[in-house]
Amino acid sequence: MLPVQFFDTRVLPPADRYDLWLEIVASSAPALISSPHVARFDAHARSIELGGLRVTDFTYPPLTMTRTPKLIRQVDPEMYQLALTRLGNGTVSQQRQDALVRPSEFTLLDNSRPFVARHDAPPGELLNTVTVNIPHAALPVPPAKVAALLGTSMCGSTGVGGLLAPFLRRIAAHPEQFTDADASQLGSITVDLVSAMLLQQIGAESALPPETRHHALRRRVDTYIADNLHDPALGPRSIAAAHHISLRTLHRLFAGEDATVAELVRRRRLERCRGDLADPRMRARPVQAIGARWGFPDKAHFSRLFRAAYGLSPQAYREQNGDRPSP
Repeated sequence: MLPVQFFDTRVLPPADRYDLWLEIVASSAPALISSPHVARFDAHARSIELGGLRVTDFTYPPLTMTRTPKLIRQVDPEMYQLALTRLGNGTVSQQRQDALVRPSEFTLLDNSRPFVARHDAPPGELLNTVTVNIPHAALPVPPAKVAALLGTSMCGSTGVGGLLAPFLRRIAAHPEQFTDADASQLGSITVDLVSAMLLQQIGAESALPPETRHHALRRRVDTYIADNLHDPALGPRSIAAAHHISLRTLHRLFAGEDATVAELVRRRRLERCRGDLADPRMRARPVQAIGARWGFPDKAHFSRLFRAAYGLSPQAYREQNGDRPSP
């Protein structure tokens, strides 16, 4: 699996837990931390290395973190920290900008500049945040444009943020689903999505390197296709229109594939149908309904395509494989 480090203050006596947390924070970017829960600081974290980047899932009680000029002079990791709040609220302040910290939103800080971050939660509850630390040199966005977004909040449910948030949550929650060899590629994908989200915020996506723009757009298109397989109208024209690109640009995105965009959509629909037909929980659903569920409203057309792909009619495939769980 991916390289993972676990930290849990609860393995220590209550009086020692806060000091452990200070050590964990100081290992990357020392900060002054105050909390009303010093006497019993119950917190834990899971940190995952992605080829020079670090994704960390933090769970912790309310606190205030201050990064001062003196601490920056002592240790300057030259890192940006993008934080996705999942539980809790608060504020961040940097570069004379202030932003509310709210669930499902990102906030951006630069550990090389002073900041104050306040995190709060309802009584008896803990906060949860997924962060990604990115070296300055690894982010292909002009520093002046990044600086404009420090101490601001960004939506994690729409646009590129809506792709980045579930991507980070999945890595943080299930590092066992990936191998050590995946770390570098996952890191590259993270940088592409973070870069695209930041520049989307200020309407400057054209400032991204062409390769980064290409990768980010491709991932947006892939997600759009997966979310709309049920729509019979899904096809190259509707996909291109939804992303405000030409058909030629769309086809260039998939130039390295062994199939056209229309063929890829059809394959993915058929795979979903095959999974449903093999799922005993879907046994009561008619074959035609399964086809319609994944964008094949015409029963005869669905049957022809399925037979051409798998050598059996949908009904025959269900009879042969209908006792297996859905992949």
